[in-house]
Amino acid sequence: MQRRDFLKLMGVTAGAAMWNFEASAKAQGRRPNIVLIIADDMGWDDCGAYGHRTIRTPNIDRLAAEGMRFTNAFLTVSSCSPSRAGIITGRYPHNTDAEQLHWPLPPEQLTFVELLKNADYWTAAAGKWHLGDAVKDRFHLVHEADVSGFQLPTGKDASKRTMVAREKSGCEHWISTLRSRPKDRPFFLWLASLDPHRDYEPGITANPHRLEDVRVPPYLPDVPEVREELALYYDEIARLDSYVGKVLKELKEQGIEEDTFVLFISDNGRPFPRDKTTLYDGGIKTPWLVRWPLRVRAGNVCKQLVSSIDIAPTVLTLAGIDMPSCFQGRSFASLLTEPERKIHNYVYAEDHWHDYEDLGRAVRSMRYKYIRNDYPDLPATPPADVGRSRTFAAMRRLRDQGKLSENQMACFTKPRPAEELYDVIKDPHEMHNLADDPEYADVLAEHRRALRNWSQRTDFRIPATRTPDEFDRETGEPLPNRIRPRPSKREFQKAIE
Repeated sequence: MQRRDFLKLMGVTAGAAMWNFEASAKAQGRRPNIVLIIADDMGWDDCGAYGHRTIRTPNIDRLAAEGMRFTNAFLTVSSCSPSRAGIITGRYPHNTDAEQLHWPLPPEQLTFVELLKNADYWTAAAGKWHLGDAVKDRFHLVHEADVSGFQLPTGKDASKRTMVAREKSGCEHWISTLRSRPKDRPFFLWLASLDPHRDYEPGITANPHRLEDVRVPPYLPDVPEVREELALYYDEIARLDSYVGKVLKELKEQGIEEDTFVLFISDNGRPFPRDKTTLYDGGIKTPWLVRWPLRVRAGNVCKQLVSSIDIAPTVLTLAGIDMPSCFQGRSFASLLTEPERKIHNYVYAEDHWHDYEDLGRAVRSMRYKYIRNDYPDLPATPPADVGRSRTFAAMRRLRDQGKLSENQMACFTKPRPAEELYDVIKDPHEMHNLADDPEYADVLAEHRRALRNWSQRTDFRIPATRTPDEFDRETGEPLPNRIRPRPSKREFQKAIE
């Protein structure tokens, strides 16, 4: 489908509608600058603002102190590129045609960035770029970080890995990008870090975290290997925090901090077993901090449900631009002044291929989480880089020794339950599945119904063909069938027909 035809189908006319958006935006008068900061694989509660007492995050914490902290913010998927595709299009990943890891966003997809661009915003991206080449032209400037990291060959050399040069944090050009903006119009910045994504190396901070600083989740074994890797993960969060501080300092020095809307989130949860690529809160819940001194009261807290699918509508609302009908979220702009106002009864998430095949859906209400595992025959294997980690090696050893608890065995267990239900107030780590408990039959029926209605409304379909794994599920090593770069969804489907 041609892009013009797609826009027409989605209720956006490529000519007149663009002009109307621009006219609407200009009619609003003063429009805020907008800065979106995206952490890479940061757990929602891994900073001081959400109660972690030992991770050093003074600048992220400052966003909360000087703005609004959201306590029930969720992503639509716990996988890097699908999460970003959903954010930039305002659509659920399965509606973007980029729902699997590394699938590029198709050129016909509409992004909120081009609507800003057509409304005379200057738009730029700096850092990790994980959306494909087709949508780079939606920005005036893209400064893409080198994310190559480990080079993973295939075939007979699949076990050999070579470290290649990359930018350390992905944030190195955030400030130069901010300084290059035109001074006569508002701007939008997409600032994406590489921190705290694996792989980790010691010595990246002058004051590294100690093993005693680590807080081990109960679904991971508390052994030295896990503590050591979590401490290195904390170090990368601290490095990211230093760049957040540099952005805030630069906004102040340019005299624009008062009317600059800053939103800090993560693209998915921490890169450890039972977190990233899962539908538990450790995978899909995100830090969500807004700082906008001119409009948002300092130290405020919003407990309402919000979803990453709401970011695109909100950005357009703040810029005074009409929202196209293809966007599937709701603006949370009203919550900035009325934090008790509800915009969702439920938020939804999905799980697709990420190094390994998987498929699942989830609905989250204020109190409960319902997960539907569409491929329950497959274990919940963590990402391949986690599979190659010392943490996972220790877990395999402890598994073989019979020393892992039931919940610590979750990434090895098959079959999985087809349904899971959790009371996230009583059981925040989602350790006790209530799906078979008669006392919760009504709650289960309610959330089943909500998920079924969402699946029908958004045309969620179980694929006719499964996507093969590209890594060994025990070791994380690449298999001979691994293809890089991965083909697009369209190319993949054509290949299997």
